[in-house]
Amino acid sequence: MASQSCGVTLTLLGVLLLGAARPPGGAEAFVLGLPRTTNITILIKRGLLPLGANPCHLLVSGKLSTTLLIKPGDRKEFRFTCHNPEAHFVIDVERNIDCTSHPCPFGEFELQPVISLLPHLNRTFIWDIQAGKSTSLELVFSRPRLRQIGRGESCPDGVTYNINGHIGATEVRIGTFCSTGTVSRIKMQESVKITLHLPWFDKRSHSGFSMSSQSSIKRLCFIESVFEGEGSATLMSANYPFSFPEDELMTWQFVIPAHLRASVSFLQFNNSNCAKKEERVEYYIPGSTTNPEVFRLADKQPGNMAGNFNLSLQGCDQDAQNPGILRLKFQVLVQCPHNESNITYEVDLSKEQAMSVTIEPRPVKLSRRFVPGCFVCLESRTCSTNLTLAHGSKHRISFLCDDLTRLWMNVEKTISCTNHQYCHRRSYSLEVPRDILQLPVQLHDFSWKLLGPKDRLSLALVPAQKLQQHTQERFCNSSFSYLVAGTGPGQDLYFGSFCAGGSIEQIQVKQNVLVTLRTFAPSFQQDLSRQALTVTFIPSFKEEGIFTVTPDMKSKVYLMTPNWERGLPSLSSVSWNISVPSDQVAYLTFLKERTGLVCQTGRAFMIIQEQRTKAEQFFSLEEALPKSSSHHHNFWVNISNCSPVSGKKLDLLFQVSLTWRTLDMTVILIAVVGGGALLLFALGLIICLVKKNRKKKMNKGPAIGIYNGNINTQIPMQPKKFPNVQKDHDAHVYAVIDDTMVYGHLLQDSNGSFVQPEVDTYRPFQGPTEDCPPSFLLPYSKVPTIKLTTKESSPDFNPESDSEPYTFSHPSKQNGSDGNTDIPLLDAHEPAETGE
Repeated sequence: MASQSCGVTLTLLGVLLLGAARPPGGAEAFVLGLPRTTNITILIKRGLLPLGANPCHLLVSGKLSTTLLIKPGDRKEFRFTCHNPEAHFVIDVERNIDCTSHPCPFGEFELQPVISLLPHLNRTFIWDIQAGKSTSLELVFSRPRLRQIGRGESCPDGVTYNINGHIGATEVRIGTFCSTGTVSRIKMQESVKITLHLPWFDKRSHSGFSMSSQSSIKRLCFIESVFEGEGSATLMSANYPFSFPEDELMTWQFVIPAHLRASVSFLQFNNSNCAKKEERVEYYIPGSTTNPEVFRLADKQPGNMAGNFNLSLQGCDQDAQNPGILRLKFQVLVQCPHNESNITYEVDLSKEQAMSVTIEPRPVKLSRRFVPGCFVCLESRTCSTNLTLAHGSKHRISFLCDDLTRLWMNVEKTISCTNHQYCHRRSYSLEVPRDILQLPVQLHDFSWKLLGPKDRLSLALVPAQKLQQHTQERFCNSSFSYLVAGTGPGQDLYFGSFCAGGSIEQIQVKQNVLVTLRTFAPSFQQDLSRQALTVTFIPSFKEEGIFTVTPDMKSKVYLMTPNWERGLPSLSSVSWNISVPSDQVAYLTFLKERTGLVCQTGRAFMIIQEQRTKAEQFFSLEEALPKSSSHHHNFWVNISNCSPVSGKKLDLLFQVSLTWRTLDMTVILIAVVGGGALLLFALGLIICLVKKNRKKKMNKGPAIGIYNGNINTQIPMQPKKFPNVQKDHDAHVYAVIDDTMVYGHLLQDSNGSFVQPEVDTYRPFQGPTEDCPPSFLLPYSKVPTIKLTTKESSPDFNPESDSEPYTFSHPSKQNGSDGNTDIPLLDAHEPAETGE
């Protein structure tokens, strides 16, 4: 009853003592007066002045002033010297309420004096309420509820509540709040100070809250947040962003409808330096058998909670020399449960090594409207917006999310092989485990980091289906692709993006490499089942990379140098091994005339080498690029960079296309005519030689030669090439002259035994031919020369045999060692032959 009479008295005082009169010919005048028994003071003062504003003053009793203080028992008459005082002045109305010596005015607080009688200025109403140490004061915000904002933020309608408490003589800032939120009640221990800021145009007459007295809450404050449907609330610890009071306790109570689920996420926090106790958060969760559940601030916080729950922040005794800062900003998200929240997935990583799985939100644009959160829950209780699963364990997870397409999954796995002998030729299959594919979240990236012995082994990537390189001329239009890049310090080399359906059979990389499987559509699982990628450790090579390309005639093949947008690294080299079918021709075309490269040190060049003939073409990449060239056999393309000047880079894009090999009729005619002429010439030469040999046989002894009866010179079932030519003599048989028989007497030593001559022998090249790219400096090796000599026919020659007319006989070791092999040299003064 006392509080009601107090309110009526103040209202009457406002009507009687606050008036407005318009003096003749002047600006609007105000008269304000307060009785001596009131606990209200009014202060009119300058606010934040706009730039370039005209001066404006208070005119009080004929004197100019910038402030006006009205205390209980005062009566003041004043006016403003401008017509827009709201742009220059503000008014503060402060009321002190002592509940320790007088009864508290419980109930709804009205704005007093009556707001309509005050000048139209930005107004601040302050209620400073003192209570006993064993008493708590409860502020109830029925409609609208409040929303907490951070330091430096403002409310859209300009209506702001500041709520402070006290710990002894120290004032503690509980928070700043706007309208339209979830905060419905705030309980404070001992005392509370409420500040309401209203813009000059706001016409409200009520404060928006009511007050009651409660028993001690034994903590700094208690804040209740009520959700009526889906939504979120962001809340902060006392004094945020500054330090939470030492060894204090603050509690938030959340009222959640039974059909909804709540999850807590810590947005920002800091720990102080504790001398005693430990900072922590405690949850009282309905249905939990371990209430209160205690978490550190760094732990994953609970989620997927049904019903009401409490969250408390407990400080510690801080170090006096270095106390640090304890602060917390967190979010509570309330949303409807979905079918996926009732399904638990098991991810078995117990047999995996050096592997981690991260589930996180996709990057999205921020929206002002409420968006239900997507949470990943471990063991159905510890929920967060992102979750990382480590190898070596089995994990049980569930999802609290209205749309699982808002989440994606990134996996990293390291395959390391450090022993050179063990790793050599060892292969690993780059596959995605089934437990990853069975999750309802799309796989975004699966990265394999492949590490081998430095400078000892390189890596070869071999796909099950040939790959296509993604270029501007030919995009990859598939559900997934492989991104290949160097990994490790000093290996900033991106080889490119590759997808199935191309002509690249193999990618060889000099050093460690990072292979990333990136997906673009949910259908990638079906496509991935037909595509596998195998990595093999191979002997090291000098190039940064080698691409094995097998084009076909269906489409052109576009290839580009690594690091396309940044340029090939300085002093690096890349090669392409391009295969050409025997019945086709490959055309190599560069898509620009010049590279624009300028070398600071070294030279940049390109080598095109035919693998069959080893013929090479060298081109300087600082000059014009070669025009389109044709290749009938497999060939290499090697590109080596210099150290370019600043701002210059080496990027090359070229294409390879195949066409059927065609024969020119002119070439065919020339070949036929030339072949006929060559045949006639050979026949004439044979006749000449036959006649010459007949004369020698008539004038000299037996012909020099060896006949080896053990060698069968006949080819079974061979048809006769010349059945009716030269049947009566054996002059058409040729053989290799055995140097041991002809020059045998020169090889005898002093004891009469023969000395085996040292003769160079041709051996086929046993090393790789097509697997090695061309080098800028190649060693020249000796090419063995084979000489053919003729031998007259032996006496045992059978002219009726069906063997080829041109026969090569080879001396055997037995014939070379039996009997006397010393054959006199031909006389240098041999008499001239006589003609027939």
